[in-house]
Amino acid sequence: MAEPVRARRLTDAEGQTLQRIVRRGKHGSIRVRRALIIMASASGTTVAAIAGLVQADEDTVRDVIHAFNQRGLDVLDPQWAGGRPRLISADDEAFIVKAATTRPEKLGRPFTHWNTRKLAGYLADNPVRVVAVGRERLRQLLCDHKISFQRTRTWKESSDPLREAKLDRIEQVTSTWPDRCFAFDQFGPLSIRPCHGSAWARQQHPVRLPATYRRTHGIRYFHGCYSLGDDQLWGVTRRRKGADHTLAALKSIRAARPDGDQIYVILDNLSANKTPAIRRWARRNQVELCLTPTSASWANAVKVRVFVEVSAGCRGGACLAGWVYASGSWCYGKSPVWRTARVVG
Repeated sequence: MAEPVRARRLTDAEGQTLQRIVRRGKHGSIRVRRALIIMASASGTTVAAIAGLVQADEDTVRDVIHAFNQRGLDVLDPQWAGGRPRLISADDEAFIVKAATTRPEKLGRPFTHWNTRKLAGYLADNPVRVVAVGRERLRQLLCDHKISFQRTRTWKESSDPLREAKLDRIEQVTSTWPDRCFAFDQFGPLSIRPCHGSAWARQQHPVRLPATYRRTHGIRYFHGCYSLGDDQLWGVTRRRKGADHTLAALKSIRAARPDGDQIYVILDNLSANKTPAIRRWARRNQVELCLTPTSASWANAVKVRVFVEVSAGCRGGACLAGWVYASGSWCYGKSPVWRTARVVG
């Protein structure tokens, strides 16, 4: 029997990029759907569950996963169009990229940085390799090679010395015992604020939202639990995060498999998730805590499944909890595994 199709292990940069695309949802629909497929597969979600999540055929999901394993994040932007034969060779493109990423002073130009006009002029008149290219085509080539004019930035990578070991264990349990695997995470802080959307309306009469930022009910955290084998999500909204709430969520996960056999829970490397009391309870109740590496929470499968839409008409935490429950009920129907979202202390 062939092994199930699964995306390869993500790097920190890939995981953060996919998480940013999925969270914002402001990119093209194809890009967001493909990011969802890759992120869900890398976290251990089955092909059938992913197909139901993105409303696509299972063969399409497999094709995207295979393409990602071969080409990386380039699969997010499929190139389906054809065109005439190329006039600029691959070697010319490599020379353009090298010149664009080199400071002009090192190439004998009295500039501090390039623009398309200056770079096109250098390419047309240099002692190494002459490349005749227009400014618009030059911009397109740089865009194709993921090169843009931007400010310098810092970056964040996982500094966890056990990063590989933790990811190996998560991949092992999600591949070997998917019916015994669960995921847990705290989402928030969730605040009530106006959020622009789209709707049908008469011309010149758009739907108006109350432009109010007066929030007197504080914030909430959604504590979500997800069963990889059953593809079911449940949870509650709480006013704070804490070890007591984490333990309550773990007990609800243990109750989902009351047979007493070993289960595996994937959760973030948060101090509230690994207190001595939680570890003692886990040992007594046959629960293995599979912690994600630091700054690598994309490995947690529940993050792909939780999307909270807050209406601009919400007035407090109870209204927020109602929207969480309504969204979950719509996704999962009347399944008894979906628990009512409620506000608790």
